[in-house]
Amino acid sequence: MKVCHHCSRELSLMAAVERTSSCPYCFSDLKCCQNCRFFDPAFNNQCREPQAEWCPEKDKANFCEFFEFRETSAIGRAGPGGGPQSDQSRARSAFDSLFKK
Repeated sequence: MKVCHHCSRELSLMAAVERTSSCPYCFSDLKCCQNCRFFDPAFNNQCREPQAEWCPEKDKANFCEFFEFRETSAIGRAGPGGGPQSDQSRARSAFDSLFKK
């Protein structure tokens, strides 16, 4: 499934993602590094594609010819609007439970 990098909502995209495409829920750019399957902050230029050019703003639309929308699984997702904040609170709860008697 395809998920927006900003709001973590599932997207039903039938056509190819164009540079001007935006999320129907939060209106953030869809053709951006953070939605690409090659995006990885641990790599040089934060991209696993060695031929890709540097994009300074990873959450803004760009002209990268290597863009492929990232596919994610439903496992571990908190649902619509759940995103990173829910993951963070779930991790905090698990950490706190380690020290309870």
